[in-house]
Amino acid sequence: MSWLVTGGAGYIGAHVVRALQEDGLAPVVIDDLSSGFERFVPKDVPFVNATILDQEAVEATISEHGVEGVIHLAGFKYAGVSVQRPLHTYAQNVHGTAVLLEAMLNTGVDAIVFSSSAATFGTPDVDLVTEATPTDPESPYGETKLIGEWLLRDVATAHGLKHTSLRYFNVVGSGSTELFDASPHNLFPLVFDALATGRTPHINGADYPTPDGTCVRDYVHVTDLARSHVVAAHKLAAGEPLEPVYNLGSGEGVSVRQIMDAVRDVTGIDFTPEIAARRPGDPARIVATGELAARDLDWAMRHDLHAMVDSAWRARQAAGADYPG
Repeated sequence: MSWLVTGGAGYIGAHVVRALQEDGLAPVVIDDLSSGFERFVPKDVPFVNATILDQEAVEATISEHGVEGVIHLAGFKYAGVSVQRPLHTYAQNVHGTAVLLEAMLNTGVDAIVFSSSAATFGTPDVDLVTEATPTDPESPYGETKLIGEWLLRDVATAHGLKHTSLRYFNVVGSGSTELFDASPHNLFPLVFDALATGRTPHINGADYPTPDGTCVRDYVHVTDLARSHVVAAHKLAAGEPLEPVYNLGSGEGVSVRQIMDAVRDVTGIDFTPEIAARRPGDPARIVATGELAARDLDWAMRHDLHAMVDSAWRARQAAGADYPG
């Protein structure tokens, strides 16, 4: 029996695939390579180049590989861009999830771990976000992730689906020099790109009501995140009860200026970040507790900020000419 990883050729998905392998679970990957890379998929892992919108391809993959559960990461993941591309975002993230769930029902697969997001919260007005914090998404991306959670809930009510949703905060780092974050919108790649091309990284706003004036966010290492997916898969397969939603947060924030300082230390490149204007809608602080996930999913912060930056930088350097951009 195996577990299907949708979006398993992406940055996070590829780490989940490796975590499954390390834990003795056989992964199968389906990915349309719209933002992933086939080389991220280990040679011994079955790979299907298809979109989850293709229900026939999904059902064939499940049947051919004896899939017992799904870890669903495929989707359009750019919150800012989703504002300009709402129809595309809804097609990929809502219709795609509905097609996947239909395929699961048709093939008798009854367990799913869903990749959700901190974007479901919007701009929370609390210092520490919990699972009980009201959701108020502010982008089509956040809306579609919340609808994905609702789809799982409703299919569970109707058909007994075993499920949990993991809300990610800021995922960084690397567990292998073969795997890097190539997002054109995430902070680490943006800073690395600037340094690689001789530009000075910039900070969007330094006058926030935070200790150093820059935004505070919750950064978590991708391998810690991947580990909790595997634990969730094991528990769902065993029929053990899980909460419908978990925050994968650190409980402690890190400021953008602290990130810049860590990058300077790790890379050995001396720079003073430029200060740019605030971006509209950027909250001063978003930090979440991971207490429920620590209780149920072996969630823990096993990497400090230096390790996060160092592993990400090593992966970026190793990519060399293979890095897109």
